[in-house]
Amino acid sequence: MFKTRKNEPQYAKLWDKETKKNNVYGDSIETVTKDDIRREVSLNINGDGEIGDNPNRYKQHGFYFNADNCIGCHACESACSEKNDVPSHLAFRSVGFVEGGSFPNYQRLNISMACNHCDDPVCLKGCPTRAYTKFAEYGAVLQDPDICFGCGYCTWVCPYNAPQLDPVEGVVSKCNMCVDRLEVGLKPVCVAACLGNALDFGVIDNVPENREQAKTNIPGFPTTDITHPNIRFQQTKDTQRDMTRPDGMPIKYHKTDEGEFRSMLDNKKHSHQKHWGLDKLFASHENAHAIFTICAQAVMGATMWVMALDLLGLVERPSIFVLSVLLVLLGHGLFTLNMHLGKPQFFYRGFYNLRHSPVSREIAGVSLFFMGLMAMLVVQILSLDFLLPMAYGVAFFGLVLGSYYMMKLYLIPARAFWNHWQTGTAFYGTMLSLGGLLFAVLLSVFGANPKVLSFVAVVAVVGLVLESIGLVAHKKANQKTGEGQAADFEQTTTFGKTERLRYTLLGVNVLLMFALMFNPNLWLLGIGFLSVLTSVYLGRILFYAVVIPTTMPGAFFWKNDQFKAHAIESGLSDMPQMGVMPQRHHKFDVKALIEVIKQTTLKDAFAQIKSIVNGG
Repeated sequence: MFKTRKNEPQYAKLWDKETKKNNVYGDSIETVTKDDIRREVSLNINGDGEIGDNPNRYKQHGFYFNADNCIGCHACESACSEKNDVPSHLAFRSVGFVEGGSFPNYQRLNISMACNHCDDPVCLKGCPTRAYTKFAEYGAVLQDPDICFGCGYCTWVCPYNAPQLDPVEGVVSKCNMCVDRLEVGLKPVCVAACLGNALDFGVIDNVPENREQAKTNIPGFPTTDITHPNIRFQQTKDTQRDMTRPDGMPIKYHKTDEGEFRSMLDNKKHSHQKHWGLDKLFASHENAHAIFTICAQAVMGATMWVMALDLLGLVERPSIFVLSVLLVLLGHGLFTLNMHLGKPQFFYRGFYNLRHSPVSREIAGVSLFFMGLMAMLVVQILSLDFLLPMAYGVAFFGLVLGSYYMMKLYLIPARAFWNHWQTGTAFYGTMLSLGGLLFAVLLSVFGANPKVLSFVAVVAVVGLVLESIGLVAHKKANQKTGEGQAADFEQTTTFGKTERLRYTLLGVNVLLMFALMFNPNLWLLGIGFLSVLTSVYLGRILFYAVVIPTTMPGAFFWKNDQFKAHAIESGLSDMPQMGVMPQRHHKFDVKALIEVIKQTTLKDAFAQIKSIVNGG
């Protein structure tokens, strides 16, 4: 149990006496009923089996932030980092700011933010490894880095930057509400360290003494309807009509006539000139996702052709060659995705949260599809034709499940650019166009039936048209949210030339498919396949590169993607005080592995190999 000091100051102690029954969202503040089995259970903090005597132990707690008082000293950050031994390139609590006006009427609004321990934590539902738990004690959302395998999906779905993916260790960690201090009646260390009395803490919706407001919103804070966050604000000072971010994100916050702030595009952050941006696209950490989704969708589409033409009797049973190539491609996609994890050796933990996580369900579906495809190959090799329908059934069920949740996991409210049905048209359009062409190319190795090529071209046109319709609708939908506008702005400026090339290729591909439809020959097939593949790849890497999440504002240096890129390029990232660390955990150093084997004993080699694989 946490040891308190004899002279603990009064401001560091919890003050709640009377509490409300429900919070502003209508959710119960009491986390569990009085007869619930989760009561009177020790949190086993540092192996201690004692139970805290806090009278409000089973009520939802939360932070209170008074923006009028915050001076941006970062004492809360420092205290949190010291207590939790947080590395310099991470911060469980961070202070960002928005600013408005110009001299002499310039205004800066600081915002100190950590995990909000939400009523409906999307990080918990999204995590495939079940590393998150919402505890009955204090309503704390806690995360176990030892269970996490570093997929980073929780960092996608959280609107508040709370989960922190360590690029060195390859795992996520976050604010733990200082439950060890709560157990003995003390406030979290960030609150106790606040110099300006801007931070407070207690049972949610209890307004601290000498405070006037308990609002759920503040300029720069994302919408609360995604997760029902447990933080309340005071901000009595009037602000400018437009408050901008000091970081590189092209977002500002506009005050409506009702006094509420809404995010909108800030197109003054950088030039409107169009660029290729290929260096940023190909260096993206999410390229592994692009490769996996393209491989999986192409193989799924090709497999559909294999099964359909066989069942219709238009071609002979699927050839061993075709199935082997499809298995290799899907295996390559799965391997690339797995090595993208912070701890790829724990890939099996991805099945832990089938009940809630779309990531777990996608993994289960794609794995089932892979098994079905492998069964189809084994059936062909051993000529076990009576088992082919069963193999088809397994592959088809896995295909449906995997492809649906492959799309579903990107429909994230915190990422407006993805949260649109165009994600589905892009993914399924790839299955129809690239998948069919992949099948036709493989079939043509032994001489393709012209009728089959024509059929493939017809379906490919449907896929390309489907994707085009989605893109047109997506352009309009992006204008409804500030983050959507900003993402579209990035796509048309930073990556403007690449976007134009992609749209041009879409039109060219439709014409090529019409030509193949009426003149089925191998030259048109080969050109069409390469053109569609290029178009799909450009579209997919743009999909990952331009998305802008509903995150909290950063500072001029901290949590600023443009400064991070500059620091990595210039070498500033090697200075720990910069708080910048490039993604390193997913890189596998083959040369270092060979050197280890040459210079060490077998026993030592295995130990060091394990360290290299883990990113050490």
